[in-house]
Amino acid sequence: ELAASRHSVVFGAGNPHAKLVFVGEAPGAEEDRQGLPFVGMAGQLLTKMIESIGLKREEVFIANVLKCRPPGNRTPKPQEIENCSPYLTEQLALIKPKIICALGAFAAQTLLKTTTSISALRGRIHDREGTPVICTFHPAYLLRSPGEKKKAWEDLKRLRSILNQNA
Repeated sequence: ELAASRHSVVFGAGNPHAKLVFVGEAPGAEEDRQGLPFVGMAGQLLTKMIESIGLKREEVFIANVLKCRPPGNRTPKPQEIENCSPYLTEQLALIKPKIICALGAFAAQTLLKTTTSISALRGRIHDREGTPVICTFHPAYLLRSPGEKKKAWEDLKRLRSILNQNA
C-alpha cells in the first residue's frame, strides 16, 4: 500500500557488520526523497547522538521499521508494520548487532512486541531474541522537547556501557 505514494524505498544505511543498530519508525519526507534514513533535522541530531558516545555514523547501521514513508507522515497502520517487519527482522539477523537502540515508541513497541509507552520502556535494558535493546526518545521528539535530552543522554551512556562490555 505504501509503495503507491512513496518515492524511494529506504532499507537502511551504514556498516553491515555494525555492533550497534539504530531503529526508527519510518522514513520522513527528506528520507523518502534521498532514499536514506535519518537525513533531515532529526538525522542531524541522531548523528550528534552517535558521536556523543564516541562512534561515527559510518560505524553503525540505521534502519526503520517501515521502509516507505506513510503519506503525510501519519502513524503506520498495523498491516504496514506486518508487511515491513520481516525486512527489519532479516536485517537484524544478517547484521547480528551486539545491541539495538530503539528510537521512539513505535520502534520500541514493534521490536519488543509491546504496547508499553516509551517513557516506561526507557531507562532499562530489554531483550530481543538474545540481543540487548535500549529504548530512547526519537530525535524528532527531542527536537520538539529539548528538556528530554538529559534522559536520552542517560540512555546513550547505558548503551555505550553495554558496547564497552561486549567489545
